Formats: sequence, C-alpha cells, structure tokens
Amino acid sequence: MKQLLSFALACTVLVSCNQEKKTAVEAPVAVKKEQTFDYNVEQFADIKILRYQIPGWEHLTLKEQKLVYYLTQAGLAGRDIMWDQNYRHNLEIRAALEAIYTNYNGDKTTADWQAFEMYLKRVWFSNGIHHHYSNDKLKPEFSEDYLKLLLAETNTTLKGEAFAVIFNDKDAKKVNQAKGVDNVALSAVNFYGPNVTNADVENFYKNKKSPNPEKPLSYGLNSKLVKENGQLKEMVYKSGGLYGTAIDEIIKWLELAQGVAENKAQGDALNLLIAYYKIGDLQTWDDYNVAWTAATAGNVDYINSFIEVYNDPLGYRGSYESIVQINDFDMSQKMKVLSDNAQWFEDNSPLIDAHKKKNVVGVTYKVVNVAGEAGDASPSTPIGVNLPNANWIRAAVGSKSVSLGNIIHAYNNAGSTGRLKEFVNDEEEELLEEKYGQLADKLHTALHEVIGHASGQLNPGVGETKETLKNYASTLEEGRADLVGLYYLYNPKLQELGLVDDWKSVGKAAYDGYIRNGLMTQLIRLNLGDDVEEAHMRNRQWVSAWVFEKGQADNVIEKISRDGKTYYNINDYDKLHDLFGELLRETQRIKSEGDYKAVEALVENYGVKVDQALHAEILERNKQFTSAPYSGFVNPVLVPETNAEGEITAIQVTQPETFVGQMLDYSKEYSFLTK
Repeated sequence: MKQLLSFALACTVLVSCNQEKKTAVEAPVAVKKEQTFDYNVEQFADIKILRYQIPGWEHLTLKEQKLVYYLTQAGLAGRDIMWDQNYRHNLEIRAALEAIYTNYNGDKTTADWQAFEMYLKRVWFSNGIHHHYSNDKLKPEFSEDYLKLLLAETNTTLKGEAFAVIFNDKDAKKVNQAKGVDNVALSAVNFYGPNVTNADVENFYKNKKSPNPEKPLSYGLNSKLVKENGQLKEMVYKSGGLYGTAIDEIIKWLELAQGVAENKAQGDALNLLIAYYKIGDLQTWDDYNVAWTAATAGNVDYINSFIEVYNDPLGYRGSYESIVQINDFDMSQKMKVLSDNAQWFEDNSPLIDAHKKKNVVGVTYKVVNVAGEAGDASPSTPIGVNLPNANWIRAAVGSKSVSLGNIIHAYNNAGSTGRLKEFVNDEEEELLEEKYGQLADKLHTALHEVIGHASGQLNPGVGETKETLKNYASTLEEGRADLVGLYYLYNPKLQELGLVDDWKSVGKAAYDGYIRNGLMTQLIRLNLGDDVEEAHMRNRQWVSAWVFEKGQADNVIEKISRDGKTYYNINDYDKLHDLFGELLRETQRIKSEGDYKAVEALVENYGVKVDQALHAEILERNKQFTSAPYSGFVNPVLVPETNAEGEITAIQVTQPETFVGQMLDYSKEYSFLTK
C-alpha cells in the first residue's frame, strides 16, 4: 500500500518495420558535489517535474552499488508493462507520438506543435492517455487533421481505434468507480478483455478456493481476465505468458542482482521472486513475500512486481511497479521508535477489543533514499509504502514500512508555491503550518504506514476486503490508515517517545492541514463538475466531511465566509481528536465485518460529491498561483564503468537534463513489448 503526497506537502504507434527509430539519446550530466542542486526540471500543464539525489551512495560498497544498479535495470525492464496495463492502445500511441517528435522537421513554433508537445509530455507523465490522478482521458488541444499531417510528414502509422480514441469520447475513464454502474465494463484499464463485467469477475473468483483458507491466495493479482468462446480465462503474467518478453528481461537483471545479494535472506527472497516471474504461481508469490518481509538486514532493499490494486475497479489485479532504495540510517534510527512501540499504539487505539491485534508482529519501519523507480511508481511517486498487502502475512509475519526520505526532501526544497497564505484562516494557522507542518506530514506518513496499515484484524471467517468491500476497499483502507495517524498525531505519547518537542502544536498543524486539504485545497486537482474518483482523494474528503458534519453541534470545525472566501477553522482540537477516534473505530468495524452497505454509505455520502459553489471558488482563488498541483520526478541515471574484461569497476550517479530526454532514452533502451 502506498502513501501519496498530500496537497499540503506538495504546496510546498506503429513505425515501419524497416524504419529505424531515430531517438536522440541525451547524455546525462554528472552533478558535482560542490554545485547547488537544482531540484526543478520543468513545468507543463498541471505537472511539475523534479529531480532527486541519492544521499549515501558514496558510502555503499561496489558490490552494493552493483546490486542497486541491477535492481533499477530490472525495474525499468518492466516499464512498458505498466503502459499496457493502463490502456490497450497506449504503447501504439506512444510509439507514434515519439516517432513524430523525433522525426518532424516542420514548423515547431506554431500553437499546434506546442499543443502536440504538451500532450506528449502529459502522456509520458501518466504512462498513457489517461490522467495519472483523475483517470480522465487527456484531451489534446490540436485537431485530428493536424495529427494526420504530422503522421504523414514523418512516415508514421497510427490508424483505426488507436488514432480515433485520442479525440473521441470512448474509454473516457481509466478507472470508473461510480456507484450503480458496471465498473469493469466502463473502465478503460487493460486488466479485462472485452465484454467482461463486474458479475463475471465476482463469479469467477467466488469459485476460487485457496488450499489453506487461513492463508488466502491473491487470486487475479498477476493476470488478465478475458473471455474466449464465452468462457472466462486468465492470461498469466509470466515468462512465456502475457508480458513474457519484458518479464524475461526483468528475470535477467534479477538473477544478476541475486549474484551480488548482501546476505542469504536477501538472496533467497530474490530467488523466489525470480521463480514467481518464471511460473506465475501465486503460492510462490506468497512464499516470496514471507521471505522478503523477513529479510530486513542490509543497506539495500527493493519493491518489484505486480503489487498495488488501485487501478483495478474491483481491486484484484496488481499494477507493475519498482522502487529501489538505500537505507537512511540516521532517520531510520530516529523513527524506529514507532515500530518498537506498535503494540502500545494497538492496545491504546479506540478500536473494538475484538478488532485489535493481540500481537502486532514484525512492523519494520525505515526511512530510505530512492535510487530508482519505474512502472506505477514513476514519474508520479508515493512518499511512503507499506507491504506486503496480504492481511494474513501482515498478521503472521509482519510488514515493511518505508518513508521515501529523499523524495520528501526534494518536494520540500523545490520552492514554495505561495498557496498556504491564501487558504489558511488566520495567522496562527499559518505559523503552525510553517513551523510544524513538515514534521507533522512526516509523522503522519510514518504513523499511516507503520501503525495504520498494520493495525486491526478481520473477524474470523470474513473474506479479504477486495471481496467484501469491493470497489470501496482501497479508499476504506487508506482512510482507516489516515485515521490511525490522525488519532495519534494529537497525543502526548509522541513527545514521550522523543519524536516531537511540542505534541499539541504538531497535532494542531496536522489537523489544520488535513481539514484544509480534505475540504478545500485538493479540489484544485479536479475540473469543475467532476466527482472525486481517486481512492486517496476520496478518503481525505470522506474523513474530513464526516468529522465536520458530526462536530457541527459543538462547532468543532467552523465554516467561515470572509470577503467572499471560504475558510475552515478548528475550534476544538480535543473534540476533533475524539471524532477521528470514533470514525477510526467505525472504519475498522466495517473492514473487520466486511460491511459493504456501511462502506458504500460512508464513501458515497461523504467522499464522492463536491460542493460546486465551493469548488468554483477554490479554482478561482487558485488561478493566481503558477505552481502546478502535481509533481513527479525524473530518475538519476546510474552509469557503470567497466574494465577491459567487461567487469564493472565503478558506477557513477548522473542526472538527466530534461524530462523529454529521459523519456526518449527509456523508450529506446527499455521497450521490450511490441504493439
């Protein structure tokens, strides 16, 4: 499970077979230590592209650097899988757009060409033609005729549905989470074949029985469900199966990584991941996750495979992603105190006693520095990750929670947006955010991942949440973990543990920022008239809207109108803390009991619809700011140096100069799927 950047923190084709792809490879530029690091690359549309550094790289041994290099190459080898998972025509469209970009010799000063460039950059950022966050199809600001002209002048082919879908209304939503519709049929995401419906999926997996009911397999995680001659069939992602050519390349690099593993436990886990990719067996996937979770020693760790299920409207199928990370030893030691006290947090939570874990095991929390990302983690990246996702493994073995320290650092140092002053209610709120906001965000991420996702247990006999809570499972789980963090952010225990110097001020800053974001500022990410679709945005809204409504009798949160502008002011932080606890208790009950009707009412009543007058006001107030609401990253480039025998003797960290350059390089070097 991943923690996305909160807005408060953010404010801060087909080419002819005989035609060679003429992609200009951009030479990376090494960043010298004495230089002031420039975190900003460029900004376009609603996107800001940043860079990040890899602190601690020079302290790794050559063997450890090789491990990082091999793991990043394995991650990039699967990059195109994510593109194809997102939409069936993405790779074809990308190839055509890139061929035009690199071969067009016409006038590049026109508004049409600038619109074409903008569209291509947005497609790159989203790993496809649907917006990475809203799931809406990206709309080009150039005409069909102009694209036909570009195709003709560059001798590039893009025909049929792949061409038409850029401009028509078909496949308008990558993931459709609307109530009362066939979510599978109306989602453009490429996890299901034509004519597969919600009922098909639910009935197919209803008949799947795990060999051990107490250790349910993650059915559907690594396959595409299609209909052949009227019969449902899974196409498994594996060597020799679906995405096999890319997976074989992933395996090649993972085998090299296994050869330089830091220890036996790490090597054994990599061996199981390789076996999983070769045979696609879900029991092997669970065996791997158990081994990976237990492998906590060493300086290097990684995430690689089909993991998060947010892109599946029914929560079965995993999106490909990879994150390679190096321990931040100083910060990990400081934050280890949370995992060491996980049982205290569980015992003192407001949950019903039957829903509390009697023994919270193996919660490993580290602050890490990212060395490379791919797939669903790039260019838009999480700031925290807690894995594995299987509830039984969390309960029996534990989990790993990481905070991506250098990513958060890059966000915080990329420049102020100026939005804070516009949306805070008063000077006190502004000062609290400026002094304690970053610490509050960091602690909320840690509490969300370490304590939140590890907390609570299902009632005996209750199925996995993707089966019981269906399309609401992801937003319920993210909201539940947020609530754990919110409940404990305003608690003297944090000061007792030495994590803060003033727990009340940190808690107040956290509560101010969450309510401000959940009820107002995250709305700048939506077009006027849109419903809230993305799971994390939904959870922030339903949490905030619920406590606002329930606290109205005591004026816990006051809605203020001043000079035609809306603000929210928290009048009673103690009562708001209690309301967060009350909602946490209820969300855990919903999960533990598998109460679909209750989660449907919670999300639909509080998390989906937007006050249109307020939304219009927020958008108008936001027009004065030029900083984009979304940020993402280019990756550092690891460049190996070799001797005459071809052995790696050193690996240099370099930085790409441009987003365009890295995207074209990736398409040249890591296109292992053909369309």
